[in-house]
Amino acid sequence: MSEDWKKLDVEGAARALSEINPQLEPIPFSSDTTTIRTMKLPFYRDYLLYELTDLSAVPGARKYALYKPGDVHVINWTNQPIYEVNEKAPVMLKESTVVDYVKFFFGYVRGRHGRFTIIETIDDIRWQIDPPAQGRKVMQEMLEPVTLTDLEPDGTFNLEAFMLFKDSLFKTQVHVKKDGLVSMSSEELKIEGMPILQDVAV
Repeated sequence: MSEDWKKLDVEGAARALSEINPQLEPIPFSSDTTTIRTMKLPFYRDYLLYELTDLSAVPGARKYALYKPGDVHVINWTNQPIYEVNEKAPVMLKESTVVDYVKFFFGYVRGRHGRFTIIETIDDIRWQIDPPAQGRKVMQEMLEPVTLTDLEPDGTFNLEAFMLFKDSLFKTQVHVKKDGLVSMSSEELKIEGMPILQDVAV
């Protein structure tokens, strides 16, 4: 995705908060201290991704939601809100949008045992200790962008991706049904015991 965020003006932010706040727990966001940014997603026509940030408290608070006027789906780091929007929108998956969808999906979904983070370059990895130059070179030559490999007759997209899970790097097959259902198979361990910063749940 382009990560092209746009900040809402005061009026637009207040209007969005009036609908999003009732869905937020444990406490709503104040319109006086909250910054809202939106990002258009190429696989939804009407829903935008909303980022709500309030840095007035310590620690600061940040929430995400898929929203169009009249319908709010707060991101809770499960696949449920995404699958609900996929059905309502409906999701529009094609060769030009499915890679963006996969990056979005794994960016905003975390499994029971942790998060699968897509890694396309070595700079996507949050190192605790920088690897030696030779190690960086070998890893960078191994890594590849998320790639669409084929499209099945039933509309299923098959992709290849490198993913980080805990301290291990895998190469995996990602399968996306035309309704947006995501699954993985053929996980191939590439490196384990990497000195990385562990992901902290939001």
